[in-house]
Amino acid sequence: MAEGLSTNAERRGGARAMTPGDIPAVARLFNRIFRKHDQAPGEDLRGYLETVFFGSPHYSPDLGSVVHENAASGIDSAILSVPMAFMVEGRPIVARLLCAFMADGKAGAVGAARLARTMRAPRQDMCFSDNASPVSADHWVAAGGFVLPIQSLEWQRSFLPLTAAAILAGTHFPMAGSPVLVGALRIVDRALRRLRPSMRPKAQGACRIEPASAEEFLECAGPMLERFAVRPAWSRSEFDWLMRVASMNRNLGTLQGRKIVLADGRTIGAFLFFGKQGAVATVLNLVCEEGRELDVAAATFARLDAEGYALAAGMAQPFLMNAISRQRWLSFRHRGYFCMVTRHAGLKEAAERNDIYVGGLASETWSRLLTDF
Repeated sequence: MAEGLSTNAERRGGARAMTPGDIPAVARLFNRIFRKHDQAPGEDLRGYLETVFFGSPHYSPDLGSVVHENAASGIDSAILSVPMAFMVEGRPIVARLLCAFMADGKAGAVGAARLARTMRAPRQDMCFSDNASPVSADHWVAAGGFVLPIQSLEWQRSFLPLTAAAILAGTHFPMAGSPVLVGALRIVDRALRRLRPSMRPKAQGACRIEPASAEEFLECAGPMLERFAVRPAWSRSEFDWLMRVASMNRNLGTLQGRKIVLADGRTIGAFLFFGKQGAVATVLNLVCEEGRELDVAAATFARLDAEGYALAAGMAQPFLMNAISRQRWLSFRHRGYFCMVTRHAGLKEAAERNDIYVGGLASETWSRLLTDF
């Protein structure tokens, strides 16, 4: 059991590991804090919370979510957490991905402070979040943590710029994403592409793209990620579980994979992405052989353009910045702070020198809690 948590799951009036029986209360707290309505949670949300926060092959109470229970009013704050396996300088650890930190106003402030203390650097092998707010990022740093600035960015490569702008605006203003407007802008974009050839990405070298199953992507990713001192240690069981829960996020489209193959049949890269046909390709993980970044990035963008997406987007990675930044019609935006705490000096040093691979399936990008409910 993690330090600072009650060893009695039934104890009232303190911090403890979350149990399946807490899901209705935690789901209602999620609605109240993040969706601004105090309604009983639906079966879909309750079921999703149980699947994600109790279903990982690495789940145990001391690595899972935590709640604070007020003796008078019940659960007033919670931290939702998913355990994920990583390799750190050749040894395995189980990290904690923090997905949501919730506190019920002033009533939950004391409980939230107690929960935050359990996540301080001296108590964690590796604990991280990929979309912290500025205030949350300040708390992470105060607790001994640090921010990964490049992974805090999202790149966006427009293939049909006017169409892409309307689709993105439609997430906040539904009229902007109407089929009539998007269809009209798509016609204009295609005319512009004839005038501005730079809008169309071009592959480099004699590469071809082939479909990749989950198993094929995993077989590619393992050797290609070995160059990083800190990297996900995806076992087959954990990877299959992550793919299954990620596939539930239908708002982002269909989860699928591709691999980049040379003329001689050798695979030099692979990527996983959500594809929402005619709209956005959300790239989760893009991996490649060392030294093949330019070829793989160019082939990836050319393929996504050929498949008809208006825009491709993904988390920035230090090892890909040079290759990604050479694209025309590319922009970056701040996606939320990527924060981390650890008690291991070697892990912190590796992260600060960018000798780390995180993101995509090894982060919260796939979660329905970001896009749904």
